[in-house]
Amino acid sequence: MTVSEELTRRLSAEGVDPLVLAGVHDANLIELGRQTSTRVSMRGDTLSIAGSADQVERASVVAQRMIDAARQRQVLDIDDVLRMTLDHSREPAGGDDARIVLPGIRRVIQPKTPGQAEYLRLIAENDIVVGIGPAGTGKTYLAVAAAVDALSRKRVRRIILARPAVEAGESLGFLPGDMQAKVDPYLRPLYDALEDMMPPERMQRALETRVIEIAPLAYMRGRTLSDAFVILDEAQNASGAQMKMFLTRLGVNSRTVITGDKTQIDLPRREESGLIQIERILIGIDGIGFHYLSDSDVVRHRLVREIIKAYADDAGA
Repeated sequence: MTVSEELTRRLSAEGVDPLVLAGVHDANLIELGRQTSTRVSMRGDTLSIAGSADQVERASVVAQRMIDAARQRQVLDIDDVLRMTLDHSREPAGGDDARIVLPGIRRVIQPKTPGQAEYLRLIAENDIVVGIGPAGTGKTYLAVAAAVDALSRKRVRRIILARPAVEAGESLGFLPGDMQAKVDPYLRPLYDALEDMMPPERMQRALETRVIEIAPLAYMRGRTLSDAFVILDEAQNASGAQMKMFLTRLGVNSRTVITGDKTQIDLPRREESGLIQIERILIGIDGIGFHYLSDSDVVRHRLVREIIKAYADDAGA
């Protein structure tokens, strides 16, 4: 390509945090340039892209998505840039209706794939939603975001997060401390999601006043969960009896999201999983939505997607 054939396009990034857009040591811009065979640079509020006409056109579409995401205070990393590049021919996932603006931390959470956008839509439109898919697809994270949003809008009065405390190759009995200390490691991912979405002092106050409750699934027995957003995480490890118990706790003005990964069942026998049972017997009931996320919805490190594919290929061999 001669100098005369080279095209440079400049995009306005006014009002955007340059560190969010460019990444540490310009990692996001370097990844965009690598994926599109262009030269990408940023000076002040202007993002410049140089290359052939086709290359610049492709890179510009992705760059504009990056700018829009940064304006909405979304976190961007090189995996997000790679995902946007691979999906550049599609419309952005979701829309304004799919955005969740979290108060207190000036943060916007938005689906990054069409599958995630559909998942959030179902959560908004159904009383019970079952989200099934592999690790890293945002099943729990997006459900917690929807719960925090519902609480902040006063659509519910409390959030209840539950998980089965099933031993995955380890024994609870050998862990130190009392029973609460033993089960806390199983509940840690739920705490992590909340910490990402609420100011620390607000989260601590909500936990102390039990506006937000995080507990093992067994603690739900005998209760009526009214005016609440209830999430059952890792539901593949709930037995059929536990699942029935949980579903029949649902009270007035409550929403429930059940998440699980059928490839990570730690029960003695796979057929005992309550998640597999409700997949069979509850489909078709009005007000209950099922949604299946796939490896194309993985939003963790890009290697996670490849690892999931490798395991799936090995299982099918």
